[in-house]
This record gives sequence, C-alpha cells and structure tokens, in this order.
Amino acid sequence: MELSEFSEYKVVHVVEGALGTLFLDSSGLPLKRLEATLNQEAANGWQVVFQVIESKRFWLFWQRESIIVTLGR
Repeated sequence: MELSEFSEYKVVHVVEGALGTLFLDSSGLPLKRLEATLNQEAANGWQVVFQVIESKRFWLFWQRESIIVTLGR
C-alpha cells in the first residue's frame, strides 16, 4: 500500500515509563498499552503506515525508549 492512498494521518507516541527507567534502568515499552491503543485505532478504521523506535536521554544518566506510530485512513 502506498502512502498516497491515505487521505488522513495520525501520529501516536507511546513512551516507556519513567519509574521503570529510574529504578530498573530500562523497563521496556508498555506493550499492553500500545496494543490497546492500536486496537482502538484499528476499530476506528486506522491502519499502521510507519513506525519508529527512538531512544532519548532521560534526565542525566538514563536512556528512555518510545515508539512513534503513523496511522492512515
């Protein structure tokens, strides 16, 4: 499916929890929340077009991951 087939786009940003990052050094992405969000958006007719996982510095010493998902319909 080409990007030009969609007339509308939406971006969803899901971030790793701060407490898990601080106390466990890395807690991973909240997959249940991501799954629930994508299921809800799919029920409204949205499809995943593109996704990227980014890693950013969190405060001074920690790294925090997030996923950015582009949806189209």
